Amino acid sequence: MLVVDMEATGLDPVKNSVISIGAVDFSDPTRKFYQECRAFDGAEINPEALAVNGFSEKDCFDPNKKSLEETMQIFYEWIQNTKGDKIIAGQNAFYDREILNNSFKRANINFAFHFRLVELHSVAYYDMVKKGLVPPKKEGFSAFSLDKILNYVGLPEEPKPHNALTGAKLEAEAFSRLFYGKNMLEEFKKYPIPESFLR
Repeated sequence: MLVVDMEATGLDPVKNSVISIGAVDFSDPTRKFYQECRAFDGAEINPEALAVNGFSEKDCFDPNKKSLEETMQIFYEWIQNTKGDKIIAGQNAFYDREILNNSFKRANINFAFHFRLVELHSVAYYDMVKKGLVPPKKEGFSAFSLDKILNYVGLPEEPKPHNALTGAKLEAEAFSRLFYGKNMLEEFKKYPIPESFLR
């Protein structure tokens, strides 16, 4: 599977644009991807989204960056070189899939991530329930955010502002701990795996 995170100018997969993509090939964690790009012409900019990802409006339309179309082509080629499944995985992977698939279409690339995916929230939620724990809730809904999942598996919270590659690496490490009780990436080895995950 491909653990993917991305930053965008907002939450609408049609009106907003991808501005950075980060990914880790779970079948070969030495294969990582990171690329920033400029937003497509006419993309809407949501100031709240920029507050999360740290990009300025000027950054979003920087003419020195590759276009969205060029970036999607590079990402497509990286995807094709995986020896594992091309299934997308991550936290909020439904959203990432939608905006990335819209971006492949915008770039006239005949590829789309499948509707089946691996959602980190669901995996972590299941793990807590299986252990007899109660997942965090707020007003009757799940409050199991990425930061809480990272803490649950012994990792620090995601640094702010968000970075797509940092997010993808943290999510890949969390999957590894949840699936196998093992460390995956060297940079996270210093964070002990909670005993409840050790196999």
